[in-house]
Order: sequence, then structure tokens, then C-alpha cells
Amino acid sequence: MKIGYSFWGFLGPGILDTPDGGRFWRRGIADELLARGHELVMLQRDRDLLEAGMRLPYQWDEGFPALDALLCEWRWPLPGRNTTVCGSDGHTCDLHRQDDLLDHYTHKAGTPTVLWDTDRQMSADDPLRAMPHVLVCDPALLPDPPAAMLPIMVPDALLDAAEPARLTQGDRPLDLAYVGNQYDRDEAFARFFAPAAAHVPHRVAGKWTRTLDWPGVNFTGRAAFTEVNGIYGQSVATVLLMPDRYSATGAISQRLPEAVLAGCLPLTPATLVNAGQITPPVLHVEDATQVLERLAWLREIQGSRRHVDLISDCLGRLELFRTSRQVGVLEQYLTTLTERHAEMDGAR
Repeated sequence: MKIGYSFWGFLGPGILDTPDGGRFWRRGIADELLARGHELVMLQRDRDLLEAGMRLPYQWDEGFPALDALLCEWRWPLPGRNTTVCGSDGHTCDLHRQDDLLDHYTHKAGTPTVLWDTDRQMSADDPLRAMPHVLVCDPALLPDPPAAMLPIMVPDALLDAAEPARLTQGDRPLDLAYVGNQYDRDEAFARFFAPAAAHVPHRVAGKWTRTLDWPGVNFTGRAAFTEVNGIYGQSVATVLLMPDRYSATGAISQRLPEAVLAGCLPLTPATLVNAGQITPPVLHVEDATQVLERLAWLREIQGSRRHVDLISDCLGRLELFRTSRQVGVLEQYLTTLTERHAEMDGAR
């Protein structure tokens, strides 16, 4: 089938000044869909070329090509950015473009549409959720009905190349690291990370603009996407910091696989509703005191068989997120919507 893919971000490493976590998994999805024989058209602007100067071998179209199905990574209003007048300073046209795509394909043409609410920002009462040819997908492992589960994905090549024994070797000068932006994470940061970080070598990379409450934390600013693996590769552990809308539904970001694939163990707040599905219980923590206790223990077992087994356990739990597995799920969603669309056309 011919699938239109709308996303606001990059397929490659992109630029430094962006919060685009989709760079970790987006190209893998595109390549897997193409490998399965589908035609794929990117429908937003080619930011890889226009902003990062990277020409990638994909098809782009800022018009309205004929499609069998539409896949959108959900965009939402960001005042001062995508709600302003087109062409004004600081304006990004992702939301306007999404509105135009939904109007043309979803509303007028009845095109089968999957809306992937990757940041869990879509309103629960959005009328799109009730349309029979639309499926809203949630990255949560326990999504709110009637949304369907479609978690973040881990490229097959990265999982296949991961070797637990190798990931336990080498010097790790940091006890604790976190790579990611501040968005809605203050409460988790204050409970689990900051008090522990004050006692151990650590680093926080990302956009954190409100830091006065944590003078002892080493904030190092944004890091390039290509630096993420190296940062985690220098640290024994990280803490999976997430806003309540993630932890209450088991929504996992790319921070989990990024850390594990670098051999950085993910200490998991017990507030995550399905923590036992994501990481082994020995990595679960209730507060910063337990973070420090786990860090001391991890230093003791570093490089041992127990360490290798722990990394192996974490890698095994990432199989749920394997790209080929979840693209198969996405493909089934699109097929079901397409068949339903054909039935509705036949009934008219």
C-alpha cells in the first residue's frame, strides 16, 4: 500500500537544538515498511536536508499525493511556535500542515488514518478518536481505551548487535547520567535523581532551563544525538525519569533502549505502573536513597557474571519494542482500517 508519513523531526541525527526523540526509531520504521513492499511518502518538510544538510534516500512530497493510508505522529499546539502566523519569527508549520493533511485525507477523502500520539498529548475527547476509519495509537503499554498500543521502537540492527559481556567492560567514570529535556520531569527529578546525584559523579545532558532548586547538579546543556550513546557509555546507571502521564500508563520513551544498548542500567521508579515488565525488580527504586544503594551495589558487581546477566535481562525485555515486531502490528492496524474503509465504500 502507499502510505503517507507525517512527522516533525529527522530521520538522521538532525541538529543540536531539537528535542526530537524520534530520531532513535523513526528511520527504522521507514526502512521496515519499505522492506515489506510498501511505498512510503514523507509529507512534512524534509528537515534532514533543509536544516541538517543531509540528503536521505526517501520520497518527500509537501503536496497531497494519492495515498492508501495516512500515518501521523501527532502534533499539538505549542503557543509561540506552531500556533503563530506562517512565516513569522520562530514559526514552525508542523501543526498547520497536519491540519491540512487531516482535512484533505481523513475528513474529506475518508483515507484510513493512524494517529500515533507519541507524546500522549491528544485530547481524550478529540472527535478524531470516534471516526471509524481512524485509529489512535498510544506508546503506553497500558493505553487508555479505545486507543491501541504502539510503543516506541528499537531498531533490529541495534538489538542484534548488542553483546551483554562487551557492554559490561570498559571504564565508566560516571555513576549516574541522564540525557533528555526537562519537560514535565521536575517532580521525578527531585525525588529520584537530584538528591542522589549530589553524592556521586554524574551528568545531566539536555535542555534544562529551571535549575535553581538543584545547585549541586552538573547540567551540561544539550548534546548532539550522536553523543547520546557515548554519554550513557560512560555511566553505570541512569534513572528513567518520566511525567505522570507516562508512568501511570506504562509509556516508555527512547531513553530506556538508548541507555541499555550502551550498557547503562536503567534504575526504574516504582511509580511506573508496569515497572516489572520493563526492567528486573532489582533495578526498581522508591526514592533517591535507594538510587544510591543500587549504585553502590552496581559498582560492586561491575564486570562480573551478575552484571552480564543483568544487562542480558534488560536487553531481553527490549524485544517487545523490536522494530520488525511493532511495524508488523502497525501494518495490521493499517490493513484492518483499509479493509473497513473498503467495506464502508461498498455499503454506500
